Amino acid sequence: MTFGARLRAAVASRGPLCVGIDPHPELLRAWGFDADAAGLARFSDICVEAFADVAIVKPQVAFFESHGAAGYSVLERAIAGLRDAGVLVLADAKRGDIGSTMAAYAQAWLGDSPLSSDAVTASPYLGFGSLSPLLDLAREGDRGVFVLAATSNPEAPPVQRARAGETTVAQAMVDQVAALNAEQAGPGSVGVVVGVTVTDPPDLSSLGGPVLVPGLGAQGGKPEDLRGLGGARDRCCCPRSPVRCCGPGRTLPRCVRR
Repeated sequence: MTFGARLRAAVASRGPLCVGIDPHPELLRAWGFDADAAGLARFSDICVEAFADVAIVKPQVAFFESHGAAGYSVLERAIAGLRDAGVLVLADAKRGDIGSTMAAYAQAWLGDSPLSSDAVTASPYLGFGSLSPLLDLAREGDRGVFVLAATSNPEAPPVQRARAGETTVAQAMVDQVAALNAEQAGPGSVGVVVGVTVTDPPDLSSLGGPVLVPGLGAQGGKPEDLRGLGGARDRCCCPRSPVRCCGPGRTLPRCVRR
């Protein structure tokens, strides 16, 4: 089954929320853990157990990576635990490079690797074609890719809203993803990232794939803002992390269910 089909089925049965695991040092300390690999492991284990019933979980790779080899070991265990529970894993790695380096990133996140996930985020701003090794491996292995299109950070507009011919750069990225999805029967497996707080978002009506929508809650996004997302059907919404809203312990699963 393709990633697009698995995601649609998971959202239908478990809901559209994509829950993030973002173990930055301040959060670890707020939970009473040391901001080291041991604290990271304790925090990660709690999240894996609490998120076992959601459709898709998005570990922020950088916060694991910052702990070196020990952090990667924790991430590998988290990915395995989530997938064993039937949760789709979206590795938020935002990889982007060219040639053999991009191919190596593809193998790390979507190939036969301890980090292998159901999908990965990717940056197309070295040229959309630079993602070909990643997109090819995703198609071969029924995995997914979420391409950054229109992000909500304040530095983005000069690049993403720049004109590329008759359209914006962000719209050009969406259109190229749409062309890939049009080649696949059923729900597309290549998605885009569009921040919920982005004003004048790209037209998503022909995307044919999922949209990752970060920014609800902590970044000021409201549920009604989703109506402006250009006709997208398959949305995975990233709300303010329940880990930040709840304290440690058994309250976390209840926060996730709410």
